[in-house]
Amino acid sequence: MGAEQNLHIKVVQKTSYHLNTDTKLLKIQVHSIMTKDSEPLSVTLFREYLRIKTVHPNPDYAQAIAFLDKYAQDLGLECRLIETCDKDHTVVLMTWKGKDSTLPSILLNSHTDVVPVYEEHWKYDAFAAVKEENGDIYARGTQDMKCVGIQYLEAIRKLKNDGYHFDRDIHLSFVPDEEIGGFEGMLLFLQSQEFKALNVGLALDEGLASPDDDYVAYYGERSPWWARVKCEGNPGHGSRFIENTAAEKLRKVINSFLDYRESQKLLMESTCRPLGDVTTVNLTRLEGGIANNIVPAELSATFDIRIPPTVDLQEFEQKLQGWCRDAGEGVSIEFLQKNIDQTVTATDSTNPWWVTFSSAIKECGKNLKVEVFSGATDSRFLRKAGYNAIGFSPMRNTPVLLHDHNEFLNEAVFLEGIDTYCSVIKALANMKP
Repeated sequence: MGAEQNLHIKVVQKTSYHLNTDTKLLKIQVHSIMTKDSEPLSVTLFREYLRIKTVHPNPDYAQAIAFLDKYAQDLGLECRLIETCDKDHTVVLMTWKGKDSTLPSILLNSHTDVVPVYEEHWKYDAFAAVKEENGDIYARGTQDMKCVGIQYLEAIRKLKNDGYHFDRDIHLSFVPDEEIGGFEGMLLFLQSQEFKALNVGLALDEGLASPDDDYVAYYGERSPWWARVKCEGNPGHGSRFIENTAAEKLRKVINSFLDYRESQKLLMESTCRPLGDVTTVNLTRLEGGIANNIVPAELSATFDIRIPPTVDLQEFEQKLQGWCRDAGEGVSIEFLQKNIDQTVTATDSTNPWWVTFSSAIKECGKNLKVEVFSGATDSRFLRKAGYNAIGFSPMRNTPVLLHDHNEFLNEAVFLEGIDTYCSVIKALANMKP
């Protein structure tokens, strides 16, 4: 986003009561602890949330806001609606006040939007939230990350029903637009006075499913660089051997980038490193040419590069520039995105938030692995602003299917995650100063 003066934050509502909105938006209904088909209430609400089509490019944020506002009312949480840049970009912020609001608070963050689907590759309607007999729930957002938002809320429900009242404030933020960068969601929210007033000590945000029996926590993210390399050369008739063509230069560039890609892949496989510890390079676009029988004067290739926080970014950029020089004259590189922030959250005894979080996981009887997140989440904005942020999605023994066909989450895994968050929230919200 641009300069600070472009910031537009508007608090639409600050209340514990339900929005005065069109009833057609409200699909939440009164439930007992178990629904009529003996499905747990939390699972029913999860499936209702999944059916709200907050899918890009036209996410139905209005229905999601109404759903979440009603949820806050049912749980007795204060609910504020905060417009970041316009009414189509609204953060739903819920608060459970603690005994001492002067203590740094806990922020439980999730995003409401989801990515599009290739409908022909799904076994069910991607927004029907079909549950199979074995408990697998199929829908876009089951893993990324509507599960986490409902797990937060259902953990709060259980803790409230059990009579808990914690020392620290607990905030739950449901932000828009994470899947398209978060620039008009979390980034603007983070710059607002409303956010600064939360006095956040630790933020929890999304992680990834774990294919094995361990949980995984993420303390940092790789830096995304999108590099467009333009190669200029001699044009001519497609029947001749033209010298010094753009295509010859582009071939050298592509070979350099993809040879490095192969070396990083081999490094990961030979040393059993997680994906977040190596640099990935992928060719994503090829452009150029004006006719089938004309040798083009210009061709370009765009690469998606993700760089671990352990890599010296200045040295890495020099490597890219060297590949371009080696390809010949008329070769230039432009960065369409170039994140240079490599801030991470400490995961040792110097960080009491980490010690408390990791201890709570261990007390649940779960093993915890610590990694760098392979993609990008809203946590990068939080860390850059100086906040502790941990990426964590309690999904064990589950294939990683975010953005993939037939994304699903098993009911039992979802329910276990609620219990895990109960333990984590109890520990963090009562952590001693």
